[in-house]
Amino acid sequence: MATESVVSAFRVLEAVAEAQPVGLSELARTVGLPKSSVQRTLLTLQEVGWLRPTDTTPTRWQLTYRVVAVVGRAGGGESLRDIAIPVMNELQLATTETIHLTAPDGDSLVLVERLDTPHRLRAFLPLGERIALHASATGLAYLSACDHQYVEDYLTGPLTAPTPDTMTDPDQIRSALREIRERGYSMNIGGLSAGISSLGAPIVSSAGPVAALSISGPSSRLVPERFTELGEQVRDAAARISRSL
Repeated sequence: MATESVVSAFRVLEAVAEAQPVGLSELARTVGLPKSSVQRTLLTLQEVGWLRPTDTTPTRWQLTYRVVAVVGRAGGGESLRDIAIPVMNELQLATTETIHLTAPDGDSLVLVERLDTPHRLRAFLPLGERIALHASATGLAYLSACDHQYVEDYLTGPLTAPTPDTMTDPDQIRSALREIRERGYSMNIGGLSAGISSLGAPIVSSAGPVAALSISGPSSRLVPERFTELGEQVRDAAARISRSL
């Protein structure tokens, strides 16, 4: 690839990072290149796994988790997971519940690490599972740290209901996000999996939200009386990871 093409690719990548999800026309204006050139660059970056298109019409573009993984190694050579694991271990020992680390990929989160509880009755999601933002503690926490336009764009899309307790009303979700911002953690009772409760908090770098952390377990054990204590624990753990990033 010629030097000019490499420079253009990084300019497009940085522009997407600043404005995601963002459309072709806006990107072309931002980077000052013809639409045809920007389109070729977008397709190349998609091919190598750095960008992905949304499912909306017209198409908009977003970073993939690969960007987070690579950027997380800047400076100290540690990835997001490397930084998070020690904190997750401490959180798991303190709470004795399952700890999830998720990172964004398009309009959902991907489970990138899980520390299991020693209890036989537990919350379980396989690594690599895609998680809807509006249906989960990690997703709501992540949304709470996103900018207003990203949230509004997300809420205009389809809000599926994995369980009868999933929030799907945009106004209800907006209200929940305001509460999450005030207290620093999210609460989700049966919204992703029936009978499972979770509390989550966003992990934020200087560039914005990059991941989310949660404590999950059976609703019979994670009762509302424990929410404040557990919520503050996951909030503080996420803040520690954020500072390390």
